[in-house]
Amino acid sequence: MLFDMSNDVSRLVLGTVQIGAPYGAANLTGLPSTDRAIRLLKRARRAGVGAFDTARGYGEAENRIGAAFEGEDQPDTITKLDPLASLPEDASAAEAECAVEDSINASLVSLKRAKLDTLLLHRAAHLSSHGGAVWKRLVRLQKAGVIDRLGVSVQTPEEAFEALSLRAVTHIQLPFNLIDQRWREAGVPAAARARSDVTIHARSIYLQGILAGDDSRLWPKVHGVDAEGTLYMLDTLAQLYDRMSIADLCLAYVRGQDWISGIVIGMETEEQLDRNLAMFDGEAMTQDEIADIEPRLPRFPAALLNPALWPRKAE
Repeated sequence: MLFDMSNDVSRLVLGTVQIGAPYGAANLTGLPSTDRAIRLLKRARRAGVGAFDTARGYGEAENRIGAAFEGEDQPDTITKLDPLASLPEDASAAEAECAVEDSINASLVSLKRAKLDTLLLHRAAHLSSHGGAVWKRLVRLQKAGVIDRLGVSVQTPEEAFEALSLRAVTHIQLPFNLIDQRWREAGVPAAARARSDVTIHARSIYLQGILAGDDSRLWPKVHGVDAEGTLYMLDTLAQLYDRMSIADLCLAYVRGQDWISGIVIGMETEEQLDRNLAMFDGEAMTQDEIADIEPRLPRFPAALLNPALWPRKAE
C-alpha cells in the first residue's frame, strides 16, 4: 500500500510501552503516574495522533488507555496478544486456545472495549506454534466479530515475509530505522507494496531512544560499534540534509518511506509529544534524498539493531 508523504500527523502512532512500564535505554524519567499518562494520551488524541499502540505485555498501558477514553470517542488502538511466555511449548491445542482467550478477554476489559480494533501476535512464532492453534483461534475470534483486524509484530525480514504470505494478516509492525538497512536489502518494501491490503507500521525508529539524543553513554557496548563516531556521522548527515537534529533526520527518513503508513514512537512525557509533533510539521525526506543517503550509511551488526541482543547493564 502506497501512502501520501504529506505532513500528516495522523501517521504518528503513540507507542505506550513507556506509560505502562519503565522501558527504553534513553528513558530517564521512569514510569509516569496514572494522571500524567492519561494527560499525555488525551493530548495526543486532541493533536490528531492517528492511533495508539499497546500490548498485554506493556504493564499498565492497556488499563491507562481504557481509563483515558472510557465513555469518549475511542481512538484506533492496536494491541498485542500476551507473549504467552508461561505457555509450555508442548501445551495442547486446547491449552493454547484458552491462553489466547484469556489474553483477549483481559485486553477487552482493560481497554473497556466490546471488540478490538487491531490485534497483533506479539511473537511471530505463534503463527505456527502449538500446531497453529494460537493463530487459528484468533482467526475464529475475528470471524465472530471480537477482533476487527489481525496482524503480526515481527522482528526480522524472514518473519515479515512469512506474515505477508498469509491473507488473514492485514497489519504488520516491524522495527525500522535509518541505520537498519536489512529490510531494504532483503526486499521487504517491494513485498509490502505488493500487498495493498496490508498496513505497515514502523517501530524503533529511534532504536529505544539512542538515536534521538547525542549521548553515546546510552548506547549498548557492542563489538565493532563506535557509538560516539556513529553519532558524529549522523549529526553530519543531519546538517547535510538540513535537519534540526539527528532525531529529525531519523524521523524524516522513515516518513519518506511510501510503504510505511504509520510510525510508532514511544513517549512517556508531554514534552516528548511536543517535540515529535514539531518534527511532523517539517517535510519528509524526498525519494531523491533517500536514494542519496542510503549508500552513505555503514552497515551495523544485528547485535546493535536488535535490542533483545544488547548486553544487560550491571545492576
